[in-house]
Amino acid sequence: MFLLLALLIGVIAGLRAMTAPAAVAWGAALGWFDVSQTPLAFMGYQWTPWILTLLAVVELITDQLPSTPSRKVPVQFGTRIVTGALAGATIGAASSLLFGGLIAGVIGAVIGTYGGAAVRGRLAASFGKDLPAALIEDAVAVIGAVLIVGAVA
Repeated sequence: MFLLLALLIGVIAGLRAMTAPAAVAWGAALGWFDVSQTPLAFMGYQWTPWILTLLAVVELITDQLPSTPSRKVPVQFGTRIVTGALAGATIGAASSLLFGGLIAGVIGAVIGTYGGAAVRGRLAASFGKDLPAALIEDAVAVIGAVLIVGAVA
């Protein structure tokens, strides 16, 4: 179950890179799951969720800008893999499956990056513009992250 949730949080990281670690950090900080005795204990520190949430909000805003590069360029893609790994590993660590969660998070991030780009492209084409598709993707990422982290608890 935890590995599936780690995979799914990785998919969220593929959609919105900072939403996944922000949600996981909130779960850890609120005590929904315990990572305090793991190398990822910092995810449950008092300030971690606030910092990651700020970064997630900035990402949600900048994603709407026409100058934002594709999620499939190396820097954007790499960021999604790293944040998917971090979020997946944190979920995995809550059940002593840190490395398995890390791998599941990476796989999920790849799926989310390519799958999210394809779905958003189709939605944008059907709407005739990108903004509605981007907002739908934002909602899926945020709601999905909350549901996944809630399921870990």
